Amino acid sequence: MPNTLARKKQIRQDDKRRARNRWRKRIIKENVDTFMAAVQSEDVPAAQAAFKECQKQYDRIATTSTIHRNKAARSKSRLSRRLRDLQQKVAN
Repeated sequence: MPNTLARKKQIRQDDKRRARNRWRKRIIKENVDTFMAAVQSEDVPAAQAAFKECQKQYDRIATTSTIHRNKAARSKSRLSRRLRDLQQKVAN
């Protein structure tokens, strides 16, 4: 148990920040799952729309300290590669 008022306040702030970061990561995970489902079903328009939303969320969350900007860039790159492969597969 915290003994000082400052430590009690710090614990409250930590709880709020942890909840906010978990919420942001859940948003990313839900968008990526939607994208992967569209890729699995080979639905190119749905995959493109889901990828656009994933990109937007990654960019928005990378500006905070929830995830690093390089991790966001790496994840977006991997998703774009999957989208490109799907488009080539459907085109052939």
